[in-house]
Amino acid sequence: MASSENVNVPPPNHVMVLDGQGWIGLVDQMGTETTVVNAARVSFGKLKKEMDQRDVVLVKYLIENHHTSPLEHVVFTFLVHCPLFVRSQWHRHRTWSYNEISRRYTQEDLEFFVPAELREQSESDRQASKASDKIDQEACKAIIREQNAAAFAAYEKLLDAGVCREQARGVLPQNMMTTFWGTVDLGNLIKFLELRDSPHAQVEIREYATAIKQLIKPSLPHVAEVLGW
Repeated sequence: MASSENVNVPPPNHVMVLDGQGWIGLVDQMGTETTVVNAARVSFGKLKKEMDQRDVVLVKYLIENHHTSPLEHVVFTFLVHCPLFVRSQWHRHRTWSYNEISRRYTQEDLEFFVPAELREQSESDRQASKASDKIDQEACKAIIREQNAAAFAAYEKLLDAGVCREQARGVLPQNMMTTFWGTVDLGNLIKFLELRDSPHAQVEIREYATAIKQLIKPSLPHVAEVLGW
């Protein structure tokens, strides 16, 4: 019988984020920059196997003029390990396809995210935060850890009492780590990165967006150059 691997272990090609508590791995890719060029020029009935300078110019033109359909022929699949609140923000991007670990089926590898640095609320932006010298970091992180332990203890008590996993999981907090499989084409990935690697994005999801650029840049050097990665 074939063996299976633990989905909560990062794949070989991955980047650690959130001070080592989270990660994202590139597990599959279909297409290259040459694919983009061939899709853009398909009307001429020609097919190229290698990029030349004329093709580099074409890639730049397509991106700068928002001709994104040729980019949609390049597809990436990532495995993402992140807190639930990051997952919720990510899943707002409905052009991705998602499949996620389910606590209806497994109670293994439960872990919780504790920020390395806690931030304070921005006065000028209700959805933003900023670094703080007012917060007692260790005391507040201790509160988070205590709450995590209490939630996990309640979860285990419910299971021991015979409650099903799909209901018992309701006591687990938003900083619980989850793992999901996400697939997206290059055109929509660029839109995702514009929004999520932005000063307006939450710090935690921005780390994942930065990591995505690091993972895909080697196979898309000219796209990365045009976009300033």
